[in-house]
Parts: sequence; C-alpha cells; structure tokens
Amino acid sequence: MRHHRSAANLGGKMNLAGGFRPAPAAPAPEEEVKMTELNELLGAVSGVVWGPVTLVLLLGTGVYLMLGLGFLPLRRIGTGFALAFGRRKPGDTAVAGEISPFQALATALSATIGTGNIAGVATAIALGGPGAVFWMWITALFGMATKFSEAVLAVKYRETDLSGAHVGGPMYYIRNGLGAKWAWLGLLFALFGMLAGFGIGNTVQANSISTAMEHSFGVPLWVSGLVMMVLVFVVVIGGVRRIGAVAEKLVPAMAVFYIGGALLVILLGIDRVPAAFATIIDGAFNGTAAAGGFAGATVMAAIRFGVARGIFSNEAGLGSAPIAHAAARTNDPVRQGLIAMLGTFIDTIIVCTMTALVIVMSGLWTEGASGAPLSSAAFEAGLPGFGGWIVTIGLVLFAFTTILGWSYYGERCAQFLFGPKVILPYRLAWVAALFAGAVADLGLVWTIADILNALMAVPNLIALLALSGTVFATVKAWKAGQD
Repeated sequence: MRHHRSAANLGGKMNLAGGFRPAPAAPAPEEEVKMTELNELLGAVSGVVWGPVTLVLLLGTGVYLMLGLGFLPLRRIGTGFALAFGRRKPGDTAVAGEISPFQALATALSATIGTGNIAGVATAIALGGPGAVFWMWITALFGMATKFSEAVLAVKYRETDLSGAHVGGPMYYIRNGLGAKWAWLGLLFALFGMLAGFGIGNTVQANSISTAMEHSFGVPLWVSGLVMMVLVFVVVIGGVRRIGAVAEKLVPAMAVFYIGGALLVILLGIDRVPAAFATIIDGAFNGTAAAGGFAGATVMAAIRFGVARGIFSNEAGLGSAPIAHAAARTNDPVRQGLIAMLGTFIDTIIVCTMTALVIVMSGLWTEGASGAPLSSAAFEAGLPGFGGWIVTIGLVLFAFTTILGWSYYGERCAQFLFGPKVILPYRLAWVAALFAGAVADLGLVWTIADILNALMAVPNLIALLALSGTVFATVKAWKAGQD
C-alpha cells in the first residue's frame, strides 16, 4: 500500500458506531487516574446500553413488525423505488408538508450514510469475520420494516406548528398515539435526541473532517472549522427546505462517487467476486478459521458484530429518520413508509455491501487491521495510488452530510421541548459547536454521544411495539384502497 496521509491512516480507535475516533492527547499526570476511571465508567455504561438486550430488542422489533406486515416491505421494494424516483403527480406540490418525499429520504440518508458505512463494516469483518456481513444484510432486511413503521407513524401523528410547518417523529407519535400519560416518554426521546445531536451529529463529525483535512491535505484544524461553520450556516439557516434541497443533490453525488470507486475495484477483480460471496455465506454459518493475524471468529461472533454494526449503520429503530419523513409533502403515511424503508436498503444492502466486497476480495482482513485503516488498505490494494483517497474523501463527505441531517433532528427535538422560539438560537449554537469540535480534543464526547444515541432507541422501540396495531391497521386500510 502506498503511504499517503489520509484520515484512515491516523492513530486512533473506533467509536461504538464504527466511526473513526482520533487518538486523544495524553492527559496531565495528575489527571490521568481520574480520566482513566471516568473512561472505564462510561465504557461500562456504553457496554450496557449497547449490549445484547438492546440489540435483541432492536432486531426483535424489526422481526415482529415484518411478520405483522406480512413481509410487505420486502414485497414492495420496487414500489418504494418507483415512488421515490418516479415522476411526481401534478398535485403533489399542493399536498401538506415542507419537502418532497424524495428530499425527505435524502435528508434521512444524509444523516444515516456515514463513517459506519466505511469503518463500521471493516470493524464487523475484523471482529466477526466475513460472515458478519451476511448478518448485517439480515438486520437490514428486517430493519426495513422498522423504518417503514417509523415513517408511517411519523406522518400519521405529525402536527403543524405555529409557523405552519409540519413536525413529527417519535416524540409526537408517542404523545399523540399513546396519549398524555406517555408524554414523559416523548420528552425523554427529545432530550436524548437533542443532546446526542451535538455529539454524534455535530462535534465528532466536525472533528473527523478537520482531522482528515489536516492529515491528507495539510489544512489547519481552525481553517476547516471556519469553512464548516460557513457552509453549514448557509444550509441550516434555511431550515428543512434548504437542507432537503442540498441533500437531494449532495447525497446521490457522494453515493455515486463512493459506490463508483468500489465498483471499479470490484470490476477489476471480478474473478474474485464469487469467492468473496462464498466466504461471506460460509462464515455466517460455519465461522471463520484463523489466518495470518486474524484470530478467527465463531458463528456467534459473526452474528453479534453483524447485527450490531448493521443497526449502527442504518439506524433502524433509533427514531432519527422519522423526524425527516414527517416533513414530507404527503397525505399518505404508507406511501412515505415505502419510501423511508429504502434508506435502510440503500445504506446497508448497497453501500455497506460495496465496502464489504472490497475488503473481503482484498484478503487484508486477515492481517490484523480494523476500521477505517482496513477499508483504506483494501481500496488502495484494488486501486494503487488513489484507492485510499476514495476512503478519505468519502469520510469527509459522509461526515459533512451527517452534520446537515442531524442538525434538523436535533432542532426538532429542541423545538418539542422548548417551542418554536428555540429554533434560531439552536441553529446558531449548532454552527458554533462545529468550530469547537474541529479544533478541540473531544475525548469522552465520543463515548457520551454513543450512550445518548442508544438511549434514543428505548422510548422509540416502546412506542413502535405499543403502536404496532395502528401500523398494521393503517396498512390494511391502504391495501383495501388499492383494490
């Protein structure tokens, strides 16, 4: 591999969601013990909230909803793509909502497609063997039912705020669907979502971008911080309509860039593709024997890390995406649900699979590397001289769009808690936080953000299970109307 300076080559470690975490500066001697203790405490908490119980609840909810829906999300994938990318009906622009159904999907994807698609996949393969990829696929397929149900409820129970904008998401379908006695659960989701946004959706993304720009192109951290502030301000100050307009152009462009690079690697080694798929399928059911620096993985390891990284990547069940889909111009909850579920399909089945094939075909997953460095090495092996840059540029683009998508999620959570008056101050605070994230040593922010992200899922999953009957009834009525 050619030694260029990219973010994927830097010292550091992975956060729980599979993103790259720059190595923190060494603390002063007198602080070292306290920092170690705090790190251990937060690490233990993170291990619990992202532990087996949460992962089983996330996957189990998807399985339950898929069965209750009669596998409609899988049977209607074609319909979803036709609705998302097909021509709009003449009257669609007059339908209630702020952004088009496709812009809602693009906004959700802007926050979903991130460093997990590059680094998270590599981590799953490094820890669970290639078989983990198969279980990522399974998680995504059932996650489509979760994402479908989230969007159905988001549109069905959304509200119109004082400015006339349509707002929705888990906090609204908890309050309006479950009733006033459950309002506290919606407040918890909004609180966790607002705080998590400043971590996982803002400062840590800004830090990833500034670190990548410094080490790949020599751009000072503060310069990246200022540029991000300007670019993000121009977009978020215009609200969801401007975010949607930018997302519908930027998200497809960055996806084509990254997927195009991966496809080039795959086509150049097309003879190794059948063996790569065979390795993935075999590893899913038989485990992976040790080879080189690879310690070997059991079937349980493949399932564990495949499920975990799949959920981390596509966010099905976390409750973030329905906030964007609630703003869509539509009066049909099921139609928006069919579009929303494509986010999980595109994120995991398409983008993550591209990364996985490049890594497995390279054979480098047996040499002890993990995360972004493994992805970078695999791309560089397939495209010597510039393959690693695809990973670097991909990380920067994915992180930037995540900032845009999460700005809207956090804003809507803050609005639910404090009312419309908080919107402008929140947007300004969001932009200011970017500079701090770009130049500061975030340290524990990564772990805290991971914990808050997991805590968002609990109220949302409770609501999805409690309101599943409403989802099934809504779909049944929709089917009757189609006949």
